Amino acid sequence: MKVAIDQLRSVARSAIAAQGYSADDTEIILEIILYAQLRGNNQNIIKLLGAGMPANPAAGEIGIIKETKLSALLDGAWNQGMVVLSRMTDIAMAKAQVHGFGIVGSRRSNSPTGAIGFFARRLADAGLLAFVFSGSPELMAMHGSYEAFFGTNPLAIGIPTAHEPIVLDMATAAIAWYGIHLAAAEGESIPHGVAYDADGKFTTDPTEALAGAIAAFGGYKGAALAFVVEALTRPLLGATRNPDGTKLDWGNLVFAIDPLLLADDLAGFQAGVSDLVARVKQLKRLPGVNEILVPGERGDRFYQSVQAAGEIEIDAKVWRELCQVAGLADDAN
Repeated sequence: MKVAIDQLRSVARSAIAAQGYSADDTEIILEIILYAQLRGNNQNIIKLLGAGMPANPAAGEIGIIKETKLSALLDGAWNQGMVVLSRMTDIAMAKAQVHGFGIVGSRRSNSPTGAIGFFARRLADAGLLAFVFSGSPELMAMHGSYEAFFGTNPLAIGIPTAHEPIVLDMATAAIAWYGIHLAAAEGESIPHGVAYDADGKFTTDPTEALAGAIAAFGGYKGAALAFVVEALTRPLLGATRNPDGTKLDWGNLVFAIDPLLLADDLAGFQAGVSDLVARVKQLKRLPGVNEILVPGERGDRFYQSVQAAGEIEIDAKVWRELCQVAGLADDAN
């Protein structure tokens, strides 16, 4: 069904606030959720359905554990992950703009960070190179195993250009956790080979996959990337573990780098990346390929199309449940 973007924004805001967030935190989360929704990214309103992501009543003030002119380690104090990572991005940006480089980590955030390309894009829009990493509880198996051990461990990279920034945003898993939840909510199957059931067999049933483990994308290569993200968001940051060794929180890491540490000038660097994009576009294409896309381009085009239309297609069942979470059941019809 088609939903007006303004209506989506209003209902999503109510659904977030209904889960116990302050007005300020609600607006931060809303911006990131809609960034995903309006770019066709599955880190979207599905996060608000089912068990949702309720605010932790034990959440306190986000604080700085230690800091230098180039770095900071934050205590997320059990706040929502998007709120924590937003604060981290602000600090990393400020340090990079003054000193050329900023690295900020966090421990003790309460829940997922959403589409982390949002944060990479914010830094790239400011003319900075961005690297963002997020570790999560055990959802994905190591290559050669079917036991959940890694998070989906996404990473995002932002690169400024003379036009739209290049933004790579990818999970190291073969499918995003919320992609499985979305398939379950919409009554759809998932692709074969992306998730195991509890017995270690590949399954296309999202419910069985939720009881099993996600596979790494690209086999051992994706698993190797997941391992690296795990090291950068766990032992480096001192992320919290339960007594049995399982993860209790999310660890996050942001690098912000001024290209002028290496490039002669920002405009020249941006023009060079734009030229690289143009050259890639001119490469010989395989049969059936109409156009070669660069990272982030598909999402940007989807965003432009729905903004132009003023509305977006949303599964009717998902929309009804979102309205119910928002306490607006009458709007579900």
